[in-house]
Amino acid sequence: MIRMLVIALAAAIPCAAAAEPCPGNPQALGTARVISVNAATTPRLGHKHFPAGLPLRAKELVLTFDDGPWPTTTPRVLAALKHECVRATFFLLGRNAEAYPQIARRTAAEGHTVGHHTFSHPLLSQMSLARAEAEIDRGIAADELAVHGVRRTEPTTPFFRFPGFASNQPLLDRAQQRGLVVFGADIWASDWLPMEPSVQLELILARVERIGRGIVLFHDTKAQTAQMLPAFLRELKRRGYRIVHVVPGSGTLVKHQ
Repeated sequence: MIRMLVIALAAAIPCAAAAEPCPGNPQALGTARVISVNAATTPRLGHKHFPAGLPLRAKELVLTFDDGPWPTTTPRVLAALKHECVRATFFLLGRNAEAYPQIARRTAAEGHTVGHHTFSHPLLSQMSLARAEAEIDRGIAADELAVHGVRRTEPTTPFFRFPGFASNQPLLDRAQQRGLVVFGADIWASDWLPMEPSVQLELILARVERIGRGIVLFHDTKAQTAQMLPAFLRELKRRGYRIVHVVPGSGTLVKHQ
C-alpha cells in the first residue's frame, strides 16, 4: 500500500524540462515525457470506459491509433508523427500485421508503442471466454511474429484494447490476470464516421479543448485521419498542448524523454 502511494505521488510531480529538439523541425510539437504502466498498478485506463485514467496534467494528451497497419494510410500517419517527433501507441489488428509486417516493424522501429487489438476485430463480449481469449491470442501471436519475428501469445508490450470497447467483467479479470493493461480512451475522434478532414479536425480540436487532457483515439486505417493529422499536430503545438508517450513498465512512473 505504501509503495503504491509513493508511486502515485511520484507520478503526480510536475516535470520542468522541455521535450528534446526535433531534428529538421525546430518548431515540432515533440514528445514531452514518458509514462510507464503495468496491469498490477494500472489495469484499465480511459475515463470513457473505466474509473481510472493516466496521471496527466492539463493540456497533456496520449495519441493512440487502432486497426492498422494499413498500406495506404499508416505510412502517412507515421510520417506525420515523425515530422513532429511525436510518439504514439498503435493497437494492431493481427490480420493486418500478418498482411503488412514491414509496416508493423516500421511502427516499432520509429519508437512507437505497439499494442494489440485481436486478430479480426470481433466484439469479444458476445463470445465465450474461451473463444474470446483464443481470438486475443491469435492477434497477439500475429503481431509478435510481424514485429519481433517470433510467434508467441505472451506479448512483448502487454497493452490491449477491446474492439468496439466491448468487454465484460470476466474478460477484464482475465486480462488483468495475464498482465495486460486494457486501454479505453478519454477523447474520440469518431473517425469511423465518414467526414471531410477539415470537419474531423474541427471536431477533434473542440473535444480536446472541452476535455483538456487524456487518451485520444484515432484509426490509422482512415484516409481522413491520415490527411488531417499534420494540421492537428501543428494546431496542438500552437495551442500549447503536450504529448505524453505510454510504455510498459514496472509501475505507474513518469519520466522525461
